[in-house]
Amino acid sequence: MEIILKKDVENLGLEFDTVSVKPGYARNFLIPQGFALLATPKNKAALEATLESRKEEEAKLVATANGIVDQLKKTSITIPAKVGSGDKLFGSINNADLAAALEKAGVSVDKKYIKIPGNTIKRTGKVTANIRLHRNVEYNFEFDIVSDAPPAPAAVPAPKKEEAKPTEEEA
Repeated sequence: MEIILKKDVENLGLEFDTVSVKPGYARNFLIPQGFALLATPKNKAALEATLESRKEEEAKLVATANGIVDQLKKTSITIPAKVGSGDKLFGSINNADLAAALEKAGVSVDKKYIKIPGNTIKRTGKVTANIRLHRNVEYNFEFDIVSDAPPAPAAVPAPKKEEAKPTEEEA
């Protein structure tokens, strides 16, 4: 079922996007909550008229989004996490963790604009997240997930203790 979003919906789309969803999700949640309209020809024409009237505002939004993308290109993020055996994390990293790390780096991006493949990350390494700031502006942001524990020192074998030899009296 095709719908037009009236508001930003996390993991679905941004305001004025036309998206396809399952009929039950649209009928039972999105439309009654006021998040969407059916994408009828009449509503599509109204959407086009609305977008046409908002061209100047849209241009400002696109310029702001492109400014944020420029900041993201200059930003390098490394997220420390607790790591178990191998490169497997205790817990996981999600879009909220990335949004918090970006905020610390001085780039303000709301977590609803960040899409991580699989929604969570459970291993260390390089990861790419899709950041969609506007209907026309997307950026694939790469960041690293590393262990927060300091590297363990190399194990030094303990000196072997000589076994006590029985004395002549004990033997």
